[in-house]
Amino acid sequence: MEIENNKNFAVFTKEMRKTHTILAPTMLPIHFKLLSGIMKKYGYKLEFFDGDTNSAIEEGLKSVHNDICYPAMIVIGQLMEALKSGKYDPDKTALIMSQTGGGCRASNYIHLLRKALKENNLEQVPVISLNASGLEKHEGFKMYPGLLIKCIYALYYGDLLMYMYNQCKSYEINKGETDRVLDKWIEILKEKFESLKYLKVRELYKNIILDFSNIELEETEKVKVGIVGEIYLKYSPLGNNNLEEFLREDNAEVVMSGVTDFFMYCLSNSEIDYKLYGMKKVSSKFTKIGCSYLEHLQNVMIDSIKKYSKFRAPAPFKELKTSVEEYIGRGVKMGEGWLMTAEMLELINSGVNNIVCAQPFGCLPNHIVGKGMIRGIMEKHPEANIVVVDYDPSSTKVNQENRIKLMLANAKLSEYILNN
Repeated sequence: MEIENNKNFAVFTKEMRKTHTILAPTMLPIHFKLLSGIMKKYGYKLEFFDGDTNSAIEEGLKSVHNDICYPAMIVIGQLMEALKSGKYDPDKTALIMSQTGGGCRASNYIHLLRKALKENNLEQVPVISLNASGLEKHEGFKMYPGLLIKCIYALYYGDLLMYMYNQCKSYEINKGETDRVLDKWIEILKEKFESLKYLKVRELYKNIILDFSNIELEETEKVKVGIVGEIYLKYSPLGNNNLEEFLREDNAEVVMSGVTDFFMYCLSNSEIDYKLYGMKKVSSKFTKIGCSYLEHLQNVMIDSIKKYSKFRAPAPFKELKTSVEEYIGRGVKMGEGWLMTAEMLELINSGVNNIVCAQPFGCLPNHIVGKGMIRGIMEKHPEANIVVVDYDPSSTKVNQENRIKLMLANAKLSEYILNN
């Protein structure tokens, strides 16, 4: 084990790139399949460990105290479970975890994970910090410009596949057809990322949309349910007890915004920091250029959806920014900040009045920007039907599902009254 000077933890060295498997927690089922292929092309043996919710919670409770937020418990428990499973050699395994550097406790997950490793005599396992703020550096892990660009494009392709999948899955006549089209395009895109063909976004967007448009769908209208919340619980089936699957089984259509909105939100916050706190102007300009490029990629996707299909397209990020002006300041950026409010408003403005807000029980920032904003939203949008579902080790799946079922019952009653 190599210990970095004045930092009492194992570092990921250049030599380890050839010998070590890098384990990461799961979150985005579609997007991460694309990312793993890209990382392997650059010499990183990246794997995502799925595991089971109950076993991850059990391992998480052993590894971190009960007061830490639920996503930390799940993620750390998931990685510790993987190391103890016997599938991986601890001497040839590294872990990777994102580190935001903001006020959210997510910045400390990595230190809690190292503490858990130490207590289990696994100090030799390096934990790589994936961050954009220079908090930590590992000589064996670098986000090369080419790698970063491919990852950005992969997230946009992942968002498009997710939009198409969600709008087809609940209505498919031939069961399993939506999954087959999804799997087909994941494999095609993996191949495209092996060369520069992935840059032909307009052509690929068009072909993806047309392929999903060919799926035979029911013409019946189903209750649409939007999912917002803390980023991990919003997207991770492991964290939200397979919320999407549960909603589909209850004959609902799932609606979710893309993960790229979150990255544009993070970049745009530098612009606000400059206005409010006088942060570095150079940094503000750089992030503004970066955000503009990401918005361009999103706009190409939106235009393609509108041009080649009848599918519902997401709102442009610029509209999200302006939509919250009457509700919350854009200086509110702890956790998901103003973006969560913007996502709820986007759903309501697009006719999706039924919303599940998935929140960790002990997450103060998201209780403020999620639960705390619901009253203000409903005063101006009385048609909104929003339920907050808390996720915690002590919360039972039955209680969570009962709250969602009540929301669905209200949604179906409202539709019945409206149509009769």
